[in-house]
Amino acid sequence: MAYITPRDPETLEDQQRYTQARLVEVACLDCLAHVRVKKNSNHHTSIQWTQQAVTECAEFTRMAASPEGRRVYAHCPRLAASIEHAVRDGDVTIGAEDGY
Repeated sequence: MAYITPRDPETLEDQQRYTQARLVEVACLDCLAHVRVKKNSNHHTSIQWTQQAVTECAEFTRMAASPEGRRVYAHCPRLAASIEHAVRDGDVTIGAEDGY
């Protein structure tokens, strides 16, 4: 539980801009799980997963079935390829705007 909750309208606006600005919905070309993505640079990709997307991800399901289970920080290479495809198609732009 958060012990500091921003109440100032400017702080709330900054928080929303930092966590949600420029996020674009991308569907995995393999399992069709939908996530929200933004790329501030070629090397930086933010991905917002929903619980539904985690459940639908075929790669995560395979990882979870292994004896070690799925590591929390594991990524889905199929989704990464789908994001790069979206970048090439111009659906996801690269570059921060106004610091976000």
